[in-house]
Amino acid sequence: MQTPDITGRSWLFVAILGLTWGGTFLVTEVALKGITPFWLAAGRIGFGAVLMTAIWTFTGAKLFSAPPTTGTLTTLGVIGALSSAVPFMLLAWGQQYVTGGFAGVSMAAVALMVLPLAHFLVPGERLTRRKSLGFLIGFAGVVILIGAQAFESTGASLETPGRIACLSAAMCYGFSSILMRRLPAVDTIGLATVLLLIAACITIPVALMVEGPPPLPETDTLLVIAFLGLIPTAAANFLRTYVVRTAGPVFMSLTNYQVPLWSVLLGAWLLNEPLPASLLWAMVLILAGVGLSQYGAFRRLFER
Repeated sequence: MQTPDITGRSWLFVAILGLTWGGTFLVTEVALKGITPFWLAAGRIGFGAVLMTAIWTFTGAKLFSAPPTTGTLTTLGVIGALSSAVPFMLLAWGQQYVTGGFAGVSMAAVALMVLPLAHFLVPGERLTRRKSLGFLIGFAGVVILIGAQAFESTGASLETPGRIACLSAAMCYGFSSILMRRLPAVDTIGLATVLLLIAACITIPVALMVEGPPPLPETDTLLVIAFLGLIPTAAANFLRTYVVRTAGPVFMSLTNYQVPLWSVLLGAWLLNEPLPASLLWAMVLILAGVGLSQYGAFRRLFER
């Protein structure tokens, strides 16, 4: 396993992922008007898995460069569950009982969870004071952006389990990135495809058990599900896999600081939602945190 190699392409892909996932919340709200939460997750993952399988087959359907061990195959199954299937379902259930702000802060916490895990489990991802301070500053920017609603109570009887579900989803994303980075040499397209296939095999039966047979959505809803499966699921899963495998899970976790920021900006642009007064300060803190934590990567980028 090589040490992280952060290039200009890495920065571009992380920026694209932040924008893509930041806009996903708006599209998801539209889709939920015509389909239930678990079937929405199963639908977008299933569509993404079918699309990636077609691409993977066209490119030769390769995965490992050498015969995998039983342990590697087991790890692959765990990553498939933790990278999308389990967190999608936890968030779908948990967001019924918590504020949207708390869910946003939970996702931003992924970066803080990944940092100490990577220090012990991923070569080249040492936990330094500068990096830790940068991540804390960026997290503070996210909290300021979301505001007091991040910690407001909904009064729901299942609010505490709902918060635990959201934080557990964040932990799933963190652990899956660490495990993905530790896999042996593997084809990126193949890995992204297999992870979606595993996730589909989990979410579809669970949606059937929890919500019964899938509803027959209208054409508009089907188009939205297809879009979610194509862009923020299939394409984004490939980009995430590439970034984690090349630049490392810590660098990939910077995406989680961008998502709330893009969500607010796109909401203001597309839905005419008011911009919070704290936006400027939040942006300054988030960018300062990213710059401080990735100072070495910035310097190496311009030295190339």
